[in-house]
Amino acid sequence: MRNDPTRTGTTVRDDIRTTVPTGSAVPAVRTAVPAGTGTPAAVRNLGILAHVDAGKTTVTERILYLTGTTHKRGEVHDGTTVTDFDPQERDRGITIFAAAVSCDWDGHRINLIDTPGHVDFADEVERSLRVLDGAVAVFDAVAGVEPQTESVWRQADRYGVPRIAFVNKMDRAGADLDATAAAIRDRLGTVPLVAQLPIGREDGFTGVVDLLRMRALTWTSADDRVTEGPVPAALADEADRRRALLAEAVAELHLGALEEFYTDGTVTAGTLTTAVRELTLDGAAVAVLCGSAYRDIGIEPLLAAVVEWLPSPLGVPPVRGTAPDGPDDGELRAPDPAEPFAGLVFKVTATPTGRLTFLRVYSGTIGRGDTVLDAGARRTERIGRILRVRADRHTDTDRAVAGDIVAVVGVKAARAGATLCAPAAPLVLEPPGVPEPVVSAAVEARRALDTERLAVALARLADEDPSLTVRTDPETGQTVLSGMGELHLEVAAERIRREQGLEITVGRPRVAYRETVVRGVRGLVHRHVKQDGGAGQYAHVVIDVEPLDPPGGDGGDPLEFTSVVTGGRVPKEYVRAVEAGCRDALADGPLGGHPVTGLRVVLTDGATHPKDSSELAFRAAGRFALRAALRAAGLVLLEPVAEVTVTVPDDAVGPVLGDLAARRGRVSGSTARGGTSVVTATVPLAELFGYATRLRGRTRGRGTFTARPTGYAPAPPQPPTAD
Repeated sequence: MRNDPTRTGTTVRDDIRTTVPTGSAVPAVRTAVPAGTGTPAAVRNLGILAHVDAGKTTVTERILYLTGTTHKRGEVHDGTTVTDFDPQERDRGITIFAAAVSCDWDGHRINLIDTPGHVDFADEVERSLRVLDGAVAVFDAVAGVEPQTESVWRQADRYGVPRIAFVNKMDRAGADLDATAAAIRDRLGTVPLVAQLPIGREDGFTGVVDLLRMRALTWTSADDRVTEGPVPAALADEADRRRALLAEAVAELHLGALEEFYTDGTVTAGTLTTAVRELTLDGAAVAVLCGSAYRDIGIEPLLAAVVEWLPSPLGVPPVRGTAPDGPDDGELRAPDPAEPFAGLVFKVTATPTGRLTFLRVYSGTIGRGDTVLDAGARRTERIGRILRVRADRHTDTDRAVAGDIVAVVGVKAARAGATLCAPAAPLVLEPPGVPEPVVSAAVEARRALDTERLAVALARLADEDPSLTVRTDPETGQTVLSGMGELHLEVAAERIRREQGLEITVGRPRVAYRETVVRGVRGLVHRHVKQDGGAGQYAHVVIDVEPLDPPGGDGGDPLEFTSVVTGGRVPKEYVRAVEAGCRDALADGPLGGHPVTGLRVVLTDGATHPKDSSELAFRAAGRFALRAALRAAGLVLLEPVAEVTVTVPDDAVGPVLGDLAARRGRVSGSTARGGTSVVTATVPLAELFGYATRLRGRTRGRGTFTARPTGYAPAPPQPPTAD
């Protein structure tokens, strides 16, 4: 039984841990073992990923309680969670900001990041995944694979993050482990290795059968202990059948398990454990566990699987970076405390006591008082303090080593995505991608005297959240705040009101339109000649412009640039200048001054002057040439579209379908699920403003929806007005 500070009057001991037997997938009993050593091999950098309301914050809270980090279970509905500590998170009941926390389990330090599930805050997930070594994907056992689950899964695929699946809420009516596993296979494109069998259904769910070791693990409401015992007789045949299916699935993917399976007709627990770990690390399959975090069921096996199957910093490839002025092929840094220091900033937070810079240390060691280099900005910074983080609480430490995730105080200017490194060994690490904003709104201070304070507050927000951008509209002079969605802007505005005490007005949201070409231009010639005394400018370029497929591209780089010039007619450095000039021209298109995207530019020919040619001249030539090509090409206006998933009672499907059609939505599917229907449609983002209120009215408050931006599509001739 764990120490209870409410009974003893003492604080929770730091040495409360659980021992996991060698080769085990779950712990047998709770005992005290030494705290984590902090060496890279004993560290797990773990993220919790899920769709909104799947229960990931509750999973995080149970992990903190089980590891002795907290002495009381935090509840989302009570506003007592550790990781959702921001007032808006507690008011809204959702995770908005990624929160880091460290805890110890079985001699390992787990640096855990609870990420948002709402699509408007996907950039928080992106930056977190960039610095994680493994993740737990939480699924609702009733809803299965939901839209935002797919999004975060693809993000994890992009960064090669190994995952374990935890099917939560197994105590709910309609919970179905097999259906969720099938959805993982079909919609996420991976092989689910179901390693547990539920004991009981819905309200009667009390535990799981560990199919690797063929034992039952049960939990009771009387205390927080897990009881290990034999497989219940009523489940023996089903457990044997599922154990055989698991062994076959593993043998199909793992050579060692296949040899044992053909030799002995089965696979031992030790071989299965090893095989599942290797398949997880390779991304060839995902282990599937289940439980009910709210009822404290299944968390111990989940933690044991994290330690057993997810990698330490030593289990991932060395990080690759480039020297600021070095070759393009990159430089590797191993996760070794003896290597030169290199770390990536993934989050910046302003607190009343100073600026916190969250840092993943990839190599080397950093100590309090050290001077580091912001490699991208070529600026040195001094580390004042190093903090182990527990959401909004922190503990000082003297140093951090390779594999650690910490917060540092004293770094004044580094933004999210910056590389901090040893000044004697500069290195630039690849930053996480920043998505383009899709929604904008004008923001003004109600009192003219507060205009300057508002500018400072907006700059601070943009510093903390790279997916927020601030600009001044050249026509109206208004300050425009842009972000990833309506809720994103609402949260930003509320932060200004609460944290800065400013009275502000926020205009009606507007979507971010784009322009693209639908008909190409070939052989466009532009000569840039300028002579006004002294050295002149001369550049001659010939370009082809054509559209990318799909319209607007795939949402990534707006420009695909290549050069087919031969014979050195345009030197390599001038080719790069032409590309830079073309990118300059994308800022405002001919149709309405919107950014241009989705085009391919090919430099086919050019010429230089022995004295007057320069990079500056060729950059100007590239800019003017592409602008001329865009005016000559066929252009179309693009608007952002979203995949909308609406869950409504069966008797409200008709009105909901009619409303989606009125909003220019294209329905792509509808499925029945226990008295409710789930409708999927593609809808222009501009038509979704105010949709939540309309949906509640049409369904008497019983309908819910989620929207996930999926790219751009051609807009009507006249931009639609927001609802």
